[in-house]
Amino acid sequence: MKKLVGVMLLGVAATAALAQPLTVVHVSAPAINCVFNPACKVTVQDLSSPVWTKGFLQSRNYRAAAGAPAAGFYVYEYRVDLREVVGITSIPSISRLTVNFGPNAKFDFNGNGVKDDVFVVTKGGLGNVNVLSAVRSGPNIIFTFKPAAGGGAAPGKGDSTFFFGLVSKFPRHDVTASADNTLGPPLMLTAWAPKHL
Repeated sequence: MKKLVGVMLLGVAATAALAQPLTVVHVSAPAINCVFNPACKVTVQDLSSPVWTKGFLQSRNYRAAAGAPAAGFYVYEYRVDLREVVGITSIPSISRLTVNFGPNAKFDFNGNGVKDDVFVVTKGGLGNVNVLSAVRSGPNIIFTFKPAAGGGAAPGKGDSTFFFGLVSKFPRHDVTASADNTLGPPLMLTAWAPKHL
C-alpha cells in the first residue's frame, strides 16, 4: 500500500512539474502593434472555426516586420466569439481553450522592460472576457477565461473574449484546438498554431 501511495505521489509531482504557468499581460491597441511593426500597423490573416452555429473561434496570424522588436517572428492571436449564440433552457459557455502551440518566444509586450509570454488586448479592441491564466502542459497551452465566455438570452447579447496572443519562430499550420464548455464534451475546433518540431 505504501509503495502504491508513493507511486501515485510521484505521478502527481511529475504532472505538477509539467504544468508551467505563463506570464499574461494586458495591452492596448494599436500600441501592441509597435512590437511587430515599426509603423505600428499590421496586416493580418484570419481563420474562423464555427462554434454552435452562430459563434466562432478566430485565429489571427501575421509575421513581424523588419526593424520591429519581434522582427521575423510569427504572431498568433485567438478570440472566442459567442455574441450571437443564444441559449434557450441554459446559456452555453466556454471556460478553457487548449492549443497545441509548442514553444513560444518572449517579448516585452506592455513596455515595462520585462519579457512576457502572452498578451491580452483589453483596450482598443473587441471583447469583454479576460484570460485568467495560460499554462503550458507539454506542447499544449491551456487558456482559462474569467468569467467563462457565454452566449446570451438573445442575439448580440453573448460574450467575446479579448484577443489574446503569443509569438513563435515557427510558421503556421492547422491544428485542432479543444474548448471546454457547459454543453458536453470538449469542442474540437480548427485553429492556426506554429508548426513546431
